[in-house]
Amino acid sequence: MYLLFGEEAYLKNLYKNRLKNALVDPEDTINLNLYEGKTISIPAVIDQAETMPFFAEHRLIILENSGFFKNACPELADYLPQMPAETVLLFVENEVDKRGKLFKTVKSMGRAVELSHQNEKVLTNWVLRALQKEGKKITASGMQLFLERTGDDMEHINRELEKLISYTWGREGITREDVEAICTVRTENKIFDMINAMAEKKQRRALELYYDLLSLKEAPLRILALIARQFQLLLQVKDLRRQGFDQAAIASKAGIMGFVARNCLRQAEYFSSEILRSAVEDCIRTEEAVKTGRINDRLGVEVLIVKYSKE
Repeated sequence: MYLLFGEEAYLKNLYKNRLKNALVDPEDTINLNLYEGKTISIPAVIDQAETMPFFAEHRLIILENSGFFKNACPELADYLPQMPAETVLLFVENEVDKRGKLFKTVKSMGRAVELSHQNEKVLTNWVLRALQKEGKKITASGMQLFLERTGDDMEHINRELEKLISYTWGREGITREDVEAICTVRTENKIFDMINAMAEKKQRRALELYYDLLSLKEAPLRILALIARQFQLLLQVKDLRRQGFDQAAIASKAGIMGFVARNCLRQAEYFSSEILRSAVEDCIRTEEAVKTGRINDRLGVEVLIVKYSKE
């Protein structure tokens, strides 16, 4: 039995497919059973697990996003020790409770692997290997901008990398200008730029970025949540710097990439800890006011931006 869990969907899918191809012939649909979602019937899974494979070594049962590892599932946990040796269970989950009986059973009897977002070094090497296979190279500034735009989601990186390779077809080198021309700017990047504008008291620019996001059909409450998260990150980074941690340690403790930590440290210098704490609290109050109907969502976020970008 195997459990793949964590935030990194790309790696979960990668290892799920590798395990599936290793255990069952790709054309064998008889010995492969797929279940997905919170409504999976445990008795049905157990019945399948008890069915001997048909002219094959294994029967593979894949369960995705079942929620069994988040909520108690004693029936399945009790069954696993007596499951036939020919049956292989593969769980793919977003969240797990490591204190639960099912998790402990799978970990002791099989293999549980946590697949989290990768750090900057791993992602850089991964991108460079992918480019090398295509006979391409990228400049250092191009790589940094590429990761700034894509973030640490490997599925998103893979899609943007395919675009970049296609865009530069016929030539070896990839430059910063190529990345600027073809790679999508994430909402998170626009939020960072918006808070930069607020820090520099460029109110018109901050509002322009907000209206741009609205025109892209971003919900005001999602924008508010991202603003709150950025202010909270700046507060955390500023506090870690005050404690004497260097950039690498701050990136590790905050769970962000090195260049993100560098940019946040620079941005945090514009704000005092008191103002950042006040901004986070204002974000919470604004969300509450919107959800209780005391203010329109679009206007609520606009008022917040105006407050922290005025001279």
